Amino acid sequence: MKKLYSLLIAISLCAGARAQHVAPFKTGDRVVFVGNSITDGGHYHSYIWLYYMTHFPDRRITCYNAGIGGDVIGQIATRFDADVLAKKPTVLTLTWGMNDTGYFEWYQKDAQDFIDKRLQGSFATYATVVDKLKKHPDIRTILIGSSPYDETTKFTTKNIYPHKSEALEKVINYQKQSAKDNHWGFVDFYHPMDAINKHMQLTDSAFSLTPNDRIHPDNDGHLVMAYLFLKAQGLNNLPVADVSINAAGKKLVKAVNCSVLNLSSTAKSLSFSYLAKSLPYPLDTISRGWGNHMKQSDALKVVPFNDEFNQEVLTVKNLKKGSYDLLIDGEKMGTWEASAFDKGVNLAEITTTPQYQQAIQIRELNEERWDIERRLRNYMWMEYDFLKDKGMLYNDSNAAMDSVKKAAVKNIFVNGNKDNYSRARYKSVRDAWQKEIDVLINQIYAINKPTTHHIQIIATK
Repeated sequence: MKKLYSLLIAISLCAGARAQHVAPFKTGDRVVFVGNSITDGGHYHSYIWLYYMTHFPDRRITCYNAGIGGDVIGQIATRFDADVLAKKPTVLTLTWGMNDTGYFEWYQKDAQDFIDKRLQGSFATYATVVDKLKKHPDIRTILIGSSPYDETTKFTTKNIYPHKSEALEKVINYQKQSAKDNHWGFVDFYHPMDAINKHMQLTDSAFSLTPNDRIHPDNDGHLVMAYLFLKAQGLNNLPVADVSINAAGKKLVKAVNCSVLNLSSTAKSLSFSYLAKSLPYPLDTISRGWGNHMKQSDALKVVPFNDEFNQEVLTVKNLKKGSYDLLIDGEKMGTWEASAFDKGVNLAEITTTPQYQQAIQIRELNEERWDIERRLRNYMWMEYDFLKDKGMLYNDSNAAMDSVKKAAVKNIFVNGNKDNYSRARYKSVRDAWQKEIDVLINQIYAINKPTTHHIQIIATK
């Protein structure tokens, strides 16, 4: 595991060399994540926000999903004013290219020439988006190089589009240069995720961070994306808290991002009051989202997220040899040897601590928010990917509903969104959903403040 982490840390450093520095979000930021289905149905932006919710409880920001499944840059450009700028972003992230680089087109004659010409059109259209953003210098723009298309995994022989990954890399290199030219931020998902895939496939040919269709990351892939983004923001190695106590001298040696008061000890115990300024990040152990099979926590197999972003370390030096119970607010968290306390115990990996339990509530509220927001994004898909071409954009009339019902008979995508649209076409319903989201966000920021806990370390004999 250490060898793997060393390799992946090197990969991350390589990614850092490709990425321009991206400033962290600040209080009041309205961050709009723009993209295709990887953004639309994905979790990376939700995971990024959850990190801010827990690590910076007083730094309130708002994040918006502005992805639509299937979009190429031309479709993003079409909806840019009404769906993106209308959200009044102070920060905007933009990723595109997966759909621009084609699928079945790779099997036709002269596929490479066809895709090359398509990309030239995509780059020309992207230039119109750049022009729009230049008119809004108040918006801090961050380009994101797409997660990779995995041609090499052996989990299936289907959906292999030869040379698609090469075309996607061309788009990402173009985006990187554009970010440099415009003094924007750039975060590269493609190269480090591709490197992880290929390294893991050396011993497991079926491994992939996009295991369902080679295109869409599963929950673990989305945490890798969040990890790379947060790392680009320079937020790695900021501890939840770091406490060090010298038991022999009954002395507090260190208290980083927290306060420690009322330190006392006896021959067999040590106790103190502890107030951190952050909460641990509550890694999800449930597979979320339609079609996903992996868990967010599975990402720990390939990136050192806990090591870099989730350290709540309690170190106690010079305890007498033996085993000790750790109690928080009177509840036993576990038993460790004195040698383990001497090295440091990461409380963020103990899911039963009261602070972790508090963070779980934030995670579940955030997941509920994400789920409701998905209904609004599915509505936007119907508007821009179906009704717009019929001249019925934002019509939402009975005639529009009839068109949806008729098309749903043969179009599986329309059929999948039909029921959601039957409700979302009513503005009062959409407004109610947004109010639910606002209530959830307010509740998150009401309960995400760390509280004081009483910690005891007691000898078992």
